[in-house]
Amino acid sequence: MRPIHELFSRIRWDEEFGAADFTVGYFDRVAQQIVCVPFHQLLFDAQDHFAFRLVDEEGALHTIPYHRVKELYRNGVLIWYREH
Repeated sequence: MRPIHELFSRIRWDEEFGAADFTVGYFDRVAQQIVCVPFHQLLFDAQDHFAFRLVDEEGALHTIPYHRVKELYRNGVLIWYREH
């Protein structure tokens, strides 16, 4: 299985592949469940190779480590997953 950071890079830099609608499911430790967010809401820091950032509905910034990503959907179809 391909590492999630490689898929994230492909979505960001491969125009044809990245033109689709992507949704990322990550494990939220507080809610104790998978939370799905649109890929376009993720923020990437070129210096951080282990996590992405996400601003929630209240405007709070969260850092999500790649190892907490559990699912990736492309146009509503599950294309990648990690055991929960």
